[in-house]
Amino acid sequence: MSEVNITYDNFEEEVVKSELPVLLDFWAEWCGPCRMLSPVVAEVAADYEGRLKVGKVNVDEYPEIADSYGVSSIPMLVVMKAGQTVSACVGYKEKAQIEKLFEEYI
Repeated sequence: MSEVNITYDNFEEEVVKSELPVLLDFWAEWCGPCRMLSPVVAEVAADYEGRLKVGKVNVDEYPEIADSYGVSSIPMLVVMKAGQTVSACVGYKEKAQIEKLFEEYI
């Protein structure tokens, strides 16, 4: 499964109705820290496949999704469980720091 590109069309199904916890990565193409974080998020997606869904939200393409989560700085990671935000962080993080965001929910 790896990472899922989140859009307006699939948001409800992939995030809100997901049976797995969801790690959302809010990012933009022009964002240097986002590009640094991207391979770390991809590694998390591969390592936790089947236990955690990882979604990527391009804030330039889907600003309403970003706005609904109060994204004002990127990269921003948000963990969702049963359609509710359970944790979040802003900025580049090491893999271990990202894992701490969701480890109690998987």
